[in-house]
Amino acid sequence: MQTFWGVLSVLFIMALLFPLAALGAFTAYFTAMEYLIPLVVAAYLTIGAYAVMSRFELYRYKKVFIIGTSAAVALSLIYAVPGIYDKTRPVLSDGQVDLVEYQPFKEKTKAVSLDKPASLQIKDELPVIDGATALYPIYSAFAQAVYPEKEYDPYSSEVMSSRTGAAYVNLINGRADIIFALEPSKAQIESAKNVGKELKLTPIGKEAFVFFVNAKNPVASLTEDEIKGVYSGNITNWKDVGGKNDPIRAFQRPEDSGSQTALQSFMGDVPIMDPPTEDIASLMGTIIGQVSDYKNHNNAIGYTFRYYSTQMVKNNKIRLLAVNGVEPTVDTIRSGEYPITNEFYAITAGSDNPHVEAFIEWILSNEGQEIIRKTGYVPIRK
Repeated sequence: MQTFWGVLSVLFIMALLFPLAALGAFTAYFTAMEYLIPLVVAAYLTIGAYAVMSRFELYRYKKVFIIGTSAAVALSLIYAVPGIYDKTRPVLSDGQVDLVEYQPFKEKTKAVSLDKPASLQIKDELPVIDGATALYPIYSAFAQAVYPEKEYDPYSSEVMSSRTGAAYVNLINGRADIIFALEPSKAQIESAKNVGKELKLTPIGKEAFVFFVNAKNPVASLTEDEIKGVYSGNITNWKDVGGKNDPIRAFQRPEDSGSQTALQSFMGDVPIMDPPTEDIASLMGTIIGQVSDYKNHNNAIGYTFRYYSTQMVKNNKIRLLAVNGVEPTVDTIRSGEYPITNEFYAITAGSDNPHVEAFIEWILSNEGQEIIRKTGYVPIRK
C-alpha cells in the first residue's frame, strides 16, 4: 500500500508540472526556439527522477541520478547553444530606427533646416507623403520647410514612413500622394497597372547600395563579380575571396523591400540563390519560412544603403565593404567612382492633389536639393 501511495504521489507531482512543461515546449516551438524543447523535457524528467528517488529513498542511486541528469542537461545545452547564439546576434533591420528623432518640427529634431524660409509654402490640402525608412530624414525635412507647423506622427499623418513595400501599396491605393523610395519592383509596377495607374518616377538624389560584414571579418573589399558570386551561391566560403575558411551566410531582405529590389537590379540576369530563412509561427498556428533579418555573425554578409547604416543605425559592429577597391562615400557617389549607386525618387501615381507638381518642382530646386545635401545624401543636381 505504501508503494502504491508513493507512486501516486509522484504521478501527482508530475501531473501538476506537466502543464508548465508543455507550455514551455509549445512556447519554444511557436516562437521559433524549438532548440530549447530538449532542455525543457530534460528539466521535467530530472524533477520526476528526483521525486522518485526522494519518495522511495533510493539514495544509493544518487550518483547514477547526478550523472544521468547532468548528461541529459549537458546534451540539451549543447543542442541549444547554436540557437541561443543565433538569437543573441545583433540584428540590422529597417524596424530598429526611432523615426521620432527625425520628426518635423519636433524639438531637437535631427531633420535639417534651411537657413531661410522656403520659397514654397503649402498651407492646406497637404499632399500625403510616405516612403522608405532610410529616406524619412529627407522628406521629413521637406515637410518641415514647406508644410505648416504642427505634429506629424511618423507612422500615421500627412508625413509618415510605412517602409518601401507598404508605401507603394499606399500610393497605388490612393492613400498617399507622393512616396519617396527607390525604383519599384516588377510586382509593384504590375500592381499599379492592375488598377489602371502608372507610376511616375522623378529622380531627386543618389545613394550608394552597400554590402557589409562583421567588423572582425578580415575581408575589406569585394569585386562586383565576387558579390554576384556570393549571392548566386557560386562562392560559398570566405577563403575564396581572401578571408578565413568559413562558410558565407548571405542574408537577404523580403521581396518588394527597397534593398531587395536594389539587389535584384544589381544582380541583373544572374539568378539569386534562395535566402536564409527562419521558421516562424503564423497566426493560423503553422510554421512558415521567412527571410531572416541580417544577424551579425562573424561569417555573415548583408546589404543596405550607406546613409541608413552610417547615420541612422550607426552600428560599429559592422563594416561597409569597398567594391572594386572603392569605399562608399559622398565623394565617390558624386564622382561615380563607387560602382553601385542608385537614384531615389519622388513617385506619384496620378494624385489629384493640387500641390503635388509644385512640391516636386520645389524639391528639384536649389532649396530642395540643399536639404538632400545637408541631410547627407547626394543631390541629383550639382
